[in-house]
Amino acid sequence: MTSMRLWHLGGALIAAAWVAPAAFAQGPAPTAPTAANPWFQGAPFPEASEEVLGATAAGKVYVFAGLAPGWKPKAMVYEYDPASNQWAKKRPMRLASHHVAFATLNDKIYAFGGFTYPDSGPPGWNAVNNAWEYDPAIDEWKELAPMPTKRGAAAAGVANGKIYVTGGANSLPGVNENGIHPARPHNVVATVEEYDPAANSWKTVRPLLLARNHHVAVGVGDKIYVIGGRVGAAFISSASNNVDLVEMYDPATDLWTPRTRMPTARSAIGAGVYNNQILVAGGEGQDQRFLAAFKAVESYDPVLNRWQVLPSMPHPRHGLAVGAVGNRLYTVSGDGQSAGNGIEHSAVAFNEVLQIDLVLK
Repeated sequence: MTSMRLWHLGGALIAAAWVAPAAFAQGPAPTAPTAANPWFQGAPFPEASEEVLGATAAGKVYVFAGLAPGWKPKAMVYEYDPASNQWAKKRPMRLASHHVAFATLNDKIYAFGGFTYPDSGPPGWNAVNNAWEYDPAIDEWKELAPMPTKRGAAAAGVANGKIYVTGGANSLPGVNENGIHPARPHNVVATVEEYDPAANSWKTVRPLLLARNHHVAVGVGDKIYVIGGRVGAAFISSASNNVDLVEMYDPATDLWTPRTRMPTARSAIGAGVYNNQILVAGGEGQDQRFLAAFKAVESYDPVLNRWQVLPSMPHPRHGLAVGAVGNRLYTVSGDGQSAGNGIEHSAVAFNEVLQIDLVLK
């Protein structure tokens, strides 16, 4: 069924046709995982893409965004039902953007910032401050109060009913450029802003100890944990450095504290939570010796302040969608190599699933 919608974006009224969600053929029943082989393949992602982003809500996995060649954002939304091993296409993002920060609260998914394609001129990453609420139950998007700071490649986590958007990258103050670009100086920020969904309002809180981007932010209990990412630039090909630093934020004291480092310094990673432990998967890295994506999966126990190395993903990927539902970690699509590899089609459709309780007690 096709319907016509009027959306108000950037002062312009845009008419868009939307086709009702389509379900894809149910995948075959996956092979049962074992302690020796805890990974198995779910139904492949229907639209393999680099720079996808994941969230979970009401027992399902959601995959957002994606980046087409030439840095053109896709705005796609897919829902995966683990019970049926089936994907369904949902209403697209209201604003085509990539490197958006997603977080889930009360089975609604929130999206903050990101980069859009420049309106004119050469390609670049144009930082925005738009904020959105996606309600999976009715497949609808709602525009929220914008973030105080434009930025992309940030990360968001939830604690005490508030959402904290951390770090990211944007243009240098006072510089009028056509979005950020690997060949131009730009800004990596330590900014942290708190969003209150009940009041639809923002406030700025204490910044990160280390300005970073392409990291993850996860809420466990009443604390926020910011893990990994890169410093120096938003682009892995711009001589940026990956970091292993873990920071914990306590909203009650408005203080950040360093914690035990992640075993593998990586950026463009994804994360999920199982039994109050944080699982970090994938990533990318480059230096003068190599250009690669990571298979690594590592778990962090906030109570013990300790990391554990888990069985790696069967295939390396960065810019992948990650989420935990029940006792399984889903790692979906992404790029099988690092940026600038010269491979024309390195996006992969893998939906690799880890049976967490077989490897993490």
